[in-house]
Amino acid sequence: MNAENVHQDIDLAAPDLPREPEDAAGSAAADTDAGTAFGAEAGALIDAAAEPELEPDEVEPNEPAEPEPVAPPTGTMSAERLAAKALEARLLGGERKLRRREVAAGAGLSLLSARKLWRALGFPNLGDEDVAFTERDQAALSTIVDLVRDGKLTEEAAISITRAIGQMTDRMVVWQIEALVEDMVQEHGVTDAVARKRLVSELPNLIDPLEEMLAYSWRRQLNAGVQRLAVRAEAGLQSSEEGREGDEDDAPLPLARAVGFADLVSYTSLSRRMNEKTLAQLVQRFENKCAEIISVGGGRLVKTVGDEVLYIAETPAAGAEISLALSRAFTDDEILPQARVAMVWGRILSRLGDIYGPTVNLAARLTALADPGTVLVDSMTAAALEQDERFVLVPRPAEDVRGFGEIHPVQLQPGSGRGLILD
Repeated sequence: MNAENVHQDIDLAAPDLPREPEDAAGSAAADTDAGTAFGAEAGALIDAAAEPELEPDEVEPNEPAEPEPVAPPTGTMSAERLAAKALEARLLGGERKLRRREVAAGAGLSLLSARKLWRALGFPNLGDEDVAFTERDQAALSTIVDLVRDGKLTEEAAISITRAIGQMTDRMVVWQIEALVEDMVQEHGVTDAVARKRLVSELPNLIDPLEEMLAYSWRRQLNAGVQRLAVRAEAGLQSSEEGREGDEDDAPLPLARAVGFADLVSYTSLSRRMNEKTLAQLVQRFENKCAEIISVGGGRLVKTVGDEVLYIAETPAAGAEISLALSRAFTDDEILPQARVAMVWGRILSRLGDIYGPTVNLAARLTALADPGTVLVDSMTAAALEQDERFVLVPRPAEDVRGFGEIHPVQLQPGSGRGLILD
């Protein structure tokens, strides 16, 4: 199939159905004609070329799927098994009837291209004979492909967005399941294992409202992102020029943000003395308190890593208010230890849901220098806040910081006003 034909017949992929056993030798060549690319001009992702040989640890099994567990003596499946199968059919949109080559061909893709998208979503490898897909899987694959074919996304963007969806929903589902299991253990006094079994029968009543809230939250978050992008980005960059010479390490980066870290004191030693339940409660209390304060302050919680939280805000003042509120909240908390907090105003790069750049690194270094229950900023951030009566700035002795040389930390304290107000 030449490039011209690929372009002309972009939506007319030849079906790539499983071969009969005696024709198995031709299965490798089948990928060549399995389907077209996203488009002839689209690049390497959806490539009609045959799949490359897999590495030894990537060889896919040819054995048939594991047999179903033996049915109970009565000849019928147990209630738990029936409930699990009914839940799967509802979540997947039907019974598994399709093999991977059938799904790829139905979407007009080579198997190699389909596998790239499935891997981006976080799906495991499957063999040619595994009946693992439904028509909804084929429709989802076609949705991504059509965005590229219609010129709305490049292949690189399609893969990146697909990976974001896979990673975020994977973490979300694990979080939700653990929250539901923990609630059942506490409310009904059952063991963890019993709660996990019961959850299968409870989930059908939760699917629709959870799905509705997911879509609602995504739209609200997307709108907030658009507002940050279109309405406030330029103002933030203009304000970030104040007090700068233009040759700073972060000067080439596009976004101006206040970047903050909050780090619990003595978390490691505390966690060693706690049982599973107490440690889980401490971690949840820490994350919930951080999320609430950062949200109320108009910031965004970028991520939590154990005993540390990374957050951003769009102005130096907002970042300062959030930082002071976090420090005060942990100092006043009867269960959580105090926190070291630091915040730096500068430019960052935002990618893959995370942030990067010297500003982030400096904020992390300052956090390690802060005393428990205090907030540190650098001298440039202090200059951006010095005219604001809500803050008091107390210079500290210069410190030699790895990667930055000599810096001049400034302790941030509350000034006039009530600070960030939480309900």
